[in-house]
Amino acid sequence: MSGFNGLNLGLGNLARLSDAKTRSISAENFTGGKGQGAMAAEGTGANCARELGVGWKVSPSVEIEPNETFVMGEIEGPGAIQHIWMTNAPHQWRNMILRFYWDGEASPSVEVPMCDFFCNGWQERADVNSLPIAVNPAGGFNSYWQMPFRRSARITMENRNPEKAVLYYQIDYTLTEVPEDAAYFHAQWRRSSPVAYQDVHTILDGVRGKGHYVGVYLAWQVNNTGWWGEGEIKFYMDGDKEHPTICGTGTEDYFGGAWNWEQPQGTYRTYSTAYMGMHQVIKPDGLYRSQQRFGMYRWHVMDPIRFDSDLRVTIQDLGWRSGGRYLPQQSDIASTAFWYQSEPHAPHPTLPDNDAREVI
Repeated sequence: MSGFNGLNLGLGNLARLSDAKTRSISAENFTGGKGQGAMAAEGTGANCARELGVGWKVSPSVEIEPNETFVMGEIEGPGAIQHIWMTNAPHQWRNMILRFYWDGEASPSVEVPMCDFFCNGWQERADVNSLPIAVNPAGGFNSYWQMPFRRSARITMENRNPEKAVLYYQIDYTLTEVPEDAAYFHAQWRRSSPVAYQDVHTILDGVRGKGHYVGVYLAWQVNNTGWWGEGEIKFYMDGDKEHPTICGTGTEDYFGGAWNWEQPQGTYRTYSTAYMGMHQVIKPDGLYRSQQRFGMYRWHVMDPIRFDSDLRVTIQDLGWRSGGRYLPQQSDIASTAFWYQSEPHAPHPTLPDNDAREVI
């Protein structure tokens, strides 16, 4: 038997043999069972395949009725999810709620609107070319976050839209032994709309347990004129109260940029790299458009922020006003935090309703 469990892949170990078993769940194989793909006789493609029959794209997608939660996949472990692909109509994205449950837990470890999980929170397509998240034309959402589980994994999608949703998806995973020190993947969505005056946006709070923070995506709408990104990100860990252990120097600095992302002069320069990006700028040049909107991500893949007992993460909403003074702003900020930790986890805050999540 091979000693390699097939996890933590990269070019350096891609040639290694392993006894790990590769499986995949989709609308053509809901269980991921061996030799059970392309067996559907009914599905969203049945009419198109009526002259060809079974095996000819009879069930490429699923339909989810309003207020229905669809179980995308249930897996018995041990193993790990290695890749997820999905897509559906952009106008529905914020009301499609993605959840992951590990090892039979009642409270989800991941609870995030579909578009924010894939760094497209403004419901307008923007490509992402990063290591764990890739978004490709024209709206193909991909996740490469490694998500280990020991007994089971359960993935669901809730449709909170007033109309039926059509979802295309594929979950690629491996059945293998999971190391004792492997933590569980978590993600949480929060929004401040607007940020209270002289307050901060809280990216993450209430985390209990041992783990490491691995990144954040921000969908940020600026509600004032002028440069808006002076705010510092702060990490309060392991009992920190008034003062954090880690403090950044500015918003664009945290996302790996500098000097207002202004290149050439008078223009925001977008970028999307393996670990950080400011990949989306939406300018208010239409008749009914609001202020400028930005999409940013920062992955702590090579520099995870480790905590032993608790974690809180905040970012200041700070710009400039007259006289060379800072301006506490009141932006609309939605964040998705990503982290690994031991279980059990503290329950997520209640996800806001449709109106509180709406892109307006």
